[in-house]
Amino acid sequence: MGENILKTKSFAFSLKIIETYKEIVKNYKEYVLSKQLLKAGTSIGAMVRESEFAQSKADFISKLSIGLKESNEAEYWILLLQQSNYINEKTAKLLLDYNRELTSMLVASVKTTKKSLNKKH
Repeated sequence: MGENILKTKSFAFSLKIIETYKEIVKNYKEYVLSKQLLKAGTSIGAMVRESEFAQSKADFISKLSIGLKESNEAEYWILLLQQSNYINEKTAKLLLDYNRELTSMLVASVKTTKKSLNKKH
């Protein structure tokens, strides 16, 4: 079986989120907003990992759908942290680009799986 690109990219995104969280805490001693970003941003990869051992296609869809919700939330925190000057525009753009790519991949995976479920019924 080949490399799981979604798994690889969501893990890389989690590492970028952790790096950003550490910088915010170190430079600004800000713990509330940055922790929200940390939770949402790393949850995406966690849901992708959980989906690998889903009990059914419906469970797989559910896990990736939760990942999509977390991705949407992560985007909110990235934008909020940028607008409140905790992260600069360059960092925000990097994170948003990563996140939007993950969102697209998650949407595609959910759609493909839903189609295959509908073909059986």
